[in-house]
Parts: sequence; structure tokens; C-alpha cells
Amino acid sequence: MSQEHIHRLDGRIFGDPGADGMVHRAFLRAEGYTAEEVRRHPVIGICTSWSELNPCNSGFRDLAAAVKRGVEAAGGLALEFPTISISEPFSRPSSMYLRNLLAMDVEETILASPIDGVVLLGGCDKTVPGVLMGAISAGTPAVLVTAGPRPVACWQGEPTTVDAQWDVIDQRRVGALSDEDWAAFEGVIHSGPGTCNVMGTATTMAAIGELLGFALPGSALAPAAAPERDAIAEESGRLIVDVVSRGVRPRSRITMESLENAVRVTCALGGSTNALIHLEALAGRAGLRIGHERLREWSRSTPFITDVKPNGKALLSDLDAAGGIPAVAARIRHLLHEHVATAEGRTWGEVFDGLAPASVDGPIADAAEPLTPDGGISVLRGSLAPGGAVMKLAGAAASARRHRGRAVVFDGVADMWSRIDRDDLDVDADSVLVLRGVGVKGGPGIPEVGHVPIPAKLVRAGVTDMLRVTDARMSGTSSGSVVLHVSPEAAVGGPLALVRDGDEIELDTHAGRLDLLVPAEELAARAPVTGGVAPPRRGWGSLYARHALQPDEGCDFDFLVDEDLRGREVPS
Repeated sequence: MSQEHIHRLDGRIFGDPGADGMVHRAFLRAEGYTAEEVRRHPVIGICTSWSELNPCNSGFRDLAAAVKRGVEAAGGLALEFPTISISEPFSRPSSMYLRNLLAMDVEETILASPIDGVVLLGGCDKTVPGVLMGAISAGTPAVLVTAGPRPVACWQGEPTTVDAQWDVIDQRRVGALSDEDWAAFEGVIHSGPGTCNVMGTATTMAAIGELLGFALPGSALAPAAAPERDAIAEESGRLIVDVVSRGVRPRSRITMESLENAVRVTCALGGSTNALIHLEALAGRAGLRIGHERLREWSRSTPFITDVKPNGKALLSDLDAAGGIPAVAARIRHLLHEHVATAEGRTWGEVFDGLAPASVDGPIADAAEPLTPDGGISVLRGSLAPGGAVMKLAGAAASARRHRGRAVVFDGVADMWSRIDRDDLDVDADSVLVLRGVGVKGGPGIPEVGHVPIPAKLVRAGVTDMLRVTDARMSGTSSGSVVLHVSPEAAVGGPLALVRDGDEIELDTHAGRLDLLVPAEELAARAPVTGGVAPPRRGWGSLYARHALQPDEGCDFDFLVDEDLRGREVPS
């Protein structure tokens, strides 16, 4: 399809008095729209990732109806269309494996459809970055509405969030949980539709949607299925009509200043490490590259100030009551670019000026007295990770920030589970558990298997945390001392492929280093362990194996990053 045709095929076709307009209006009236309705302008697409295979997004039928009310109240015509829905637990081999497919689906559907703007409905982890990536590349004005977190559960008489599952699973592994309690936990932990009810990836990406100017300020934390969430959706329907009238294109939202704001607030929140991959992918769609050095500087100089689960004590509802994402951002406004525009067109500085002062007794600490001064996420580089790696400091033990220990290596998930609980495993509390072969190509799709369990014999001895290093990702609902996204991954011959049991690994988050303490001449004599699974020869798997980039480049496809970025050297 030519660019000329793409630019003609917008909602104005329905107002054409000639043959083209008649054909389009008649076709739409087959669905029951009136002659007046099919002549409304602008025409707004509602891109929904609703699916019964994705409980996180199962509330989007109602939210789509609310968006439609808002569009119609503003004088527009709203038309709902589907995209694929990616569920973190249900998607195999991983949810990240399908994110780029979702982005391509969204981009091509927007470009092929007679619409002037689009409201993107995203919830579970990969749907939010996926719909944003597609919208940025398509270039049509866009607004984001997220699903909102599900209600908090009750387990054994206590409020319980999704991160509790990791401890319960470990209890079950070592025989400390009865069959009855195991079955009871299954029935209560997910207490309704919506995304994970902690500062996991879904909530982090909803916050980023606000910071980048796609979602209404203060919209990330409103609960799923609550009247407030419906009101946000309806207001977003009105907003997209205004965004279309102002001619605001998605790419204009992605600047180095807005990206810096998003990274810094993610660090202040103690947000998910997955967000850094997605932010690099969003940047790439707009012809930008954040790069290691910027990420390292922004994360290192941003205080961690948000005391919410899974890294703290408070609930998301407590954070919402304290002012939500705008209140957190306001606490570090001295680090942010206040001229960056919100979805409504106000600047963030104007938003901050209109906020009531947040209590320092609540879940948001003062930036001058942070929970930790050096951010919730550490960006690393070294001889074991020349392309970079990340670690969520907000969920890690303080003692793990500087650590040196001998490697215990697992080649893939099956190898890990076959040996991790054996009593003869040569491991102690100071060991470094290494899981490799599960990166972008090796996973494939860099699955969330990086939260390597503590060996059963150490759990029984009272060990609750230890250093782990992997080329995989980790759920944003998890915590622990885990170095993730080691790049280049083992499957493409990165240094991780050369590690052997007993090798010493050194981590220093203060210096931003992750090193393999083995002489270069010895490493040169070793054969890399890259894994022996051949890439698929057809279909999506073949495309993914040939074109997916490493985490430091956002795991996007090389042919989907903006043309301004392809083949050009950018600052690291």
C-alpha cells in the first residue's frame, strides 16, 4: 500500500459525496448504524485486546463501551476492532515472543482502516508496549486506556497480592504447605479481572503511558471494574477527538526528554525491569536509542521513593489515594523535564503545580530521604555482560549489591528443574546461580524464568535470597537478587556461554559492573555452550529467529525500528 493511499484512507472517506463515500457508508450501515451516524467525524478506532484467554484484559468489553460513549459525546464515530491478546501465564514459549506480532497487527490494522484516531486498550504486560509500538509506527493520533489492577485477595485472613504466589510456591516445593491450603490458595489469589495488583510490569507500563503523554495523568492505578475506571475510559473517548483536532501524532510524544522522564519515574517507583526493554523498543520506533550510558546515569541518579508491593508494604490503592503516578513524579520534579506534554496537552509542570502536597507519612517518601538513593533499578555492564544487564535493586538484598561467588550453571529451564532441589547439588548460600540459554533467541522470546528458585536444601536451611544471573527476564511481581537480560545472550555466543561451574562471578552495582573473573586466555580455549535447538524453518518462529534484536535494543525486529535508526551508529 502506497503512502499516498494510506493518507487518503482516513475517516473523511465516509463524508465523501461521491461513489467512494456511498460504498463506505452503505457497508457500515449493514451493522445498524444510521445515516447520521456514519457521517460523523472524526472516526475513531477502538483497538481492543479483550480475550477470554487473558483475564487481565477481560474487562475491555465494558471499557470499550465507555470509550465509545465518550467519542460519541464529543461528536465522533467510534468503531471497535480487535488485536491479538497476550497473556503472561498462558503464552508459550513466552509473552515477549508475541509482542512484536501484536505491534505489527496494530500498525497494519490502523493503516488499513478508515479512521482518524485510535484509542488503544492494553492491560497485561506486553499488550501495552505492543499497542504503543504499533501506534507510533502507524502515526495516527492515539490515546491509551489501561485495564487497571485487579482487587486485592484475602488469604489466611490477610490482604494478599499476586506476589505472594512465589513464597507459596516455594513452601509447596519443600513440603511446607498442605494439599488443602494449596487448593485454597489457587481459588483466591486472583480475585477478579484486571492486571497484577502490585508494581509489576503491567502497572509500570501503565505509568509509562501517563509519562509519555498517551494516557490521562493519574489513570494508571484506578482499579479494574470500578466506576473510576469507566470514567477514565469515557474521558479518554472525549480526549481522542481533541487529540485528532490538535493533530498530535504518537511519534511526537517520544522524545529523549519524555523517555528520560519515564525511566526516572520507573526507577522512583521501583518498577519492573521489563520496562527498560519496552522503553528502548518505543524509542526505536521513533528513531531514537536510549543506550546503556543514559540508562545507567538516569537510574543511578534517581532515588527510589515508593514503598509499595512487591518491593514494599503498601498496596496500589494506597499509592492511588496518595496521588498516584503524578504524585510520585512530583517528588522528583527537579530531575524531570517539566515542559513535556501530557495526553491532555498540559505540561507536566502544570500538573505538578496543581497537585496537593502528598503526605510524607504515606507510601511516597521524600526525595531528600529516599528508601534508597540510587534508584530501584541498576544498569550493569562488564566482561560477563558487554551489551548490558539489569537488576531490580528495589527487590534485592542489600548484601547482594556487592557480591563475589562461584557459579553453579544451569543450561535451560529443564536442566534447572532437574537439579535445583537435589541434595547433592554443589551449592551454598554464597554461590551464584547461573541460568543461560533462555534469552531472545534461546528462549525463544526471553521468557520470565529468571527468578531461579533457591535450592530446596538451602531453603530448609533458612536461606531466603541469593545472587542469580541469567539472560532471561523476570516477572515484575517478583523480587530477589537477580541480574537479568544479560546481553549478548548465551545462544548467540555471548560470554555467558563460556561460564563453567566454579568460575567466580563478581557483581558491583555501585560501579555498575558484572564480571566473569576468568583469564582471557582460558576463556579463549573454551567452547561456548549455546544450546542445540535449531530455529524454526517456517512461520513466525523463523521470522523471530532471524530478526529479533537483543534486550539492549528493545527486542524489536531489526526491520521495524525506524528507518532513521537503521544502520546508524548511536551513542551507547
